[in-house]
Amino acid sequence: MTTWTEALPDVRGKLLLNEPLGPYTWFRVGGAADALFIPADADDLADFLKALPEDVPVTAIGVGSNLIVRDGGVEGVVIRLAGRAWGQVTTDGVTVTAGAGALDSMVARASAKAGIAGLEFYAGIPGSIGGALTMNAGCYGSETKDVLVSAWGLNRKGERVELALADFGYTYRHSNAPAGIIWIEATYRGTPDAPEAVAARISEITERREKTQPIREKTGGSTFKNPDGHSSWKLVDDAGWRGKLHAVTGGGAKFSELHSNFMINPGEATAADIEGLGEAVRADVLEKTGVQLNWEIKRIGRP
Repeated sequence: MTTWTEALPDVRGKLLLNEPLGPYTWFRVGGAADALFIPADADDLADFLKALPEDVPVTAIGVGSNLIVRDGGVEGVVIRLAGRAWGQVTTDGVTVTAGAGALDSMVARASAKAGIAGLEFYAGIPGSIGGALTMNAGCYGSETKDVLVSAWGLNRKGERVELALADFGYTYRHSNAPAGIIWIEATYRGTPDAPEAVAARISEITERREKTQPIREKTGGSTFKNPDGHSSWKLVDDAGWRGKLHAVTGGGAKFSELHSNFMINPGEATAADIEGLGEAVRADVLEKTGVQLNWEIKRIGRP
């Protein structure tokens, strides 16, 4: 009997079977994808989705900066938008157009070079534009919704879907956009400013991030969303978890001593170690304070 992996459509990009996903994430943990597809361009992706059997699950990932891939791997096809075709950034007046695979920091720098203000905050987000669109990424008082004009992507059938800002229904770290869209490109609008002034603000953000976040560790960025009226880092800190190793996972994972809302993999943690630590902290904070912490890190795959 032919399995779905043996009947995958022809592609121009890379199609890898049983591909370990750990190397594609910042935590460097996790199992394999049944199939990993890195499309050559949007047409390659659209053709693939149209030909892929509808019952095969599809999961899109970016640079894996805010992601835990569970140890059992990911069912179906994982799609990763990586390479020059996906990272293009262009400017026109105060408009910025960016591919979904462009790093947020690249978009900030390109905006500065063109004398466009408003996107400086992207310099402080360790991800790509596709993820920023999905979760209304933001930091230091600004969010994606403040500058986004529109975006387009492909649905599970490979059909083009275009959304204006209002269609996203953005709230804090959440979008009401239809599930399953693989974002291809976003358009932003900033305001004019002197390039050196924009670049100076980006430098301030970068320096602040380097001093306050464990960016050189194997981490996943902010672990929990900030509950209404609270800061997650303070709840974790006050509960005594800053720099503390989980009693069950031992040396497998811990919350950073530098920033207590950042989990790190200091050695050979598994995905289960990292997710287990996060769940232990959520339970402890809830018991001690009555406040529910909700994950900001996306977790995918089989346990």
